Amino acid sequence: MTHSLFQNIGTMAYRNLLKTLHNPDQFMDVLIQPVLFMILFGYLFGGAIAGGVHAYLPTIVPGILAQTVLSAASGSGAQIREDVDAGVFDRFKSLPIARIAPLAGQLLADSLRLLVATVASLLTGYCMGWRPNVAFGWVVVILLLAVFIGWAISWIYALVGLLSSSAAMVQSFSLMTMLLLAFLSNAFVPIKTLPKLLQIIATLNPVTYVITAIRQILARGTLTPTAGWVFLMGWGIVLVFAPLTIWAYDRRN
Repeated sequence: MTHSLFQNIGTMAYRNLLKTLHNPDQFMDVLIQPVLFMILFGYLFGGAIAGGVHAYLPTIVPGILAQTVLSAASGSGAQIREDVDAGVFDRFKSLPIARIAPLAGQLLADSLRLLVATVASLLTGYCMGWRPNVAFGWVVVILLLAVFIGWAISWIYALVGLLSSSAAMVQSFSLMTMLLLAFLSNAFVPIKTLPKLLQIIATLNPVTYVITAIRQILARGTLTPTAGWVFLMGWGIVLVFAPLTIWAYDRRN
């Protein structure tokens, strides 16, 4: 039974990966967006904020990495909503597979999309001149941490996708939350440069903790208390939103 469940999930994940490969527009938030934002923000604001692109890269690389994770994770909701609207989940319901397999397969495929997006962000930064001051193993650690947080956030967007009335609504919600969380944080500028009210918001923003944890790991080459809190925050999101998402999925199917 367990073997069959994992086989079903793997098949659904493969199906979603093929769907992404056959729809080039879905690569926007995985490949094109991180490259585009890294180049634009780096060269447009590097001189004004840090005195030069190379001096700005240690700030912008973790910031774009976090923004990319948010954007790629938000794609879960839109894809699930599109499948629901197309009646795909109704077809899956009639098949002799585990009921949870289509949803779990979607989120597993999203983890692979997140991995591609994070690697694209780091490679773009590297091509622009960014060089981490720590061993390669710690770069892998921040990459895995970013993918884990993105996977956790995917549960939130999956729930939004199941509860929303259209894919357009999911995309609007995703874009709005991504922009607010990314820009009202320490992703692109020091928090101390913001007005007092925005400083408070940015300090409380969970994305700020993620970016801070990544910067600390890259600067010190060790896990920090902030990284521990981010890891716990990710599991907290999963523990809260995974049951709600499964409930919404079962309720609809």
